[in-house]
Amino acid sequence: MSFLKEFKEFAVSGNVVELAVAVIIGKAFGDIVNSFVADVVTPLLLNPALEKAGVANIKELAWNGVTYGNFLAAIINFLCIAFVLFMMVKAINKVKKPADVLAGPTAEESLLMEIRDELKKK
Repeated sequence: MSFLKEFKEFAVSGNVVELAVAVIIGKAFGDIVNSFVADVVTPLLLNPALEKAGVANIKELAWNGVTYGNFLAAIINFLCIAFVLFMMVKAINKVKKPADVLAGPTAEESLLMEIRDELKKK
């Protein structure tokens, strides 16, 4: 098998294409969350706290020369992304679970259960 043919099979395989789609969607989702934090969370929740701290921008937050504002912004972004992904996975699992339960055992699983039962009898 030639190198180019092998690379073509790899590049067109389902896993690579699915991974590429996931990366693109993940980037777009990250942009949405960043906008949510910058345009909604920061003005509603952080601005009052920042005003109380006497800082105009979260990036300016500092303590003894350590600027930790960017770190706090990254943590907020992470928590928002993690929460939304958790809710999405939870919803997907809820939708998928009944279909899996109704399907019943496959032919292979049935055969394995019969073998197990026969071994228990002996």
